[in-house]
Amino acid sequence: MFLQKKGTDTLIKIMEPEELFDPVKTSVKGRDQKGQAEQAPETFEKSELVFPSGESLPRCWVDADYRLKS
Repeated sequence: MFLQKKGTDTLIKIMEPEELFDPVKTSVKGRDQKGQAEQAPETFEKSELVFPSGESLPRCWVDADYRLKS
């Protein structure tokens, strides 16, 4: 799965999608897709990531209490 860093054209390959789907985790491991060589894994804050279309991540992925809020 690929996401994009907010405000940039940088794509991030998410290494463990389960971390992304877990609303308790605030960061995920991924690889920056710049250049032709594979980059070393890094940790990215979910708050800095969006879908390549520019759409935000679903609230249920980033907020553990999403069901309690209206």
